[in-house]
Amino acid sequence: MSEILDALSDYGPQIRDGLSVTLQLSLGGAVLAFIVAVILGLAAISGHAVPRTISRIIVEFFRGTSLVVQLFFIYYVFPGFGLELDAITCGVIALGLNYGAYGSEVVRGSLNAVPKGQWETATALSMPWVTKVRRIIWPQAWALMLPGLNNLMIMLIKGTAIAFLIGLHDLTYATNEMRKDGVEVMAAYTIGFVIYYLISLVFYGLLRVLERRAQRRLGITVTTSDPAQTAGAAATAGAVA
Repeated sequence: MSEILDALSDYGPQIRDGLSVTLQLSLGGAVLAFIVAVILGLAAISGHAVPRTISRIIVEFFRGTSLVVQLFFIYYVFPGFGLELDAITCGVIALGLNYGAYGSEVVRGSLNAVPKGQWETATALSMPWVTKVRRIIWPQAWALMLPGLNNLMIMLIKGTAIAFLIGLHDLTYATNEMRKDGVEVMAAYTIGFVIYYLISLVFYGLLRVLERRAQRRLGITVTTSDPAQTAGAAATAGAVA
């Protein structure tokens, strides 16, 4: 325990700098991933073949290639096309596109889980597609997709550790430098382990709050994480609304 406290005292500035980089990557990557997930998820349920096909190609490309390779491509290859980006921006883009592709499947599945009757009712009321999705479909799908997005958020936070591969002094880099400087291996990596866990815990808690709020707005009192039961509760709430 004393080695951990000594390391925290001696390497406090480096740990803070690394934590700052990790948080920037986490927040930036999460925002971009959410935007990408929504766009691709909505395109995947479009009634037109072109956006569906484009969405599927993009999703399969980013799901089927390594995040590390994607990061290297953006960081090392883009400059060859005249697109110079700083390391943090490259990390945010790589994380956002990769996890956004996975997130799009969560969005698509949640939208499809909304009972068909809800779509048909909104169509019968002659609602424009955008209004139908925004007012009727999205609130129900939002409550369904948050658990899946929460899991992806935790994975994204852990995925930021690849940033040190392009020279970013993130939290993983800071803990590794502590080890190189002679700090006991267990102490150095225990610090990194605990900080990553606390970051994940904070984001998990925030998204759980959003999930409960979304469920309350729909009148859902389900506490289980079983998608089938949650979907059933959302359908009931939607039918009553």
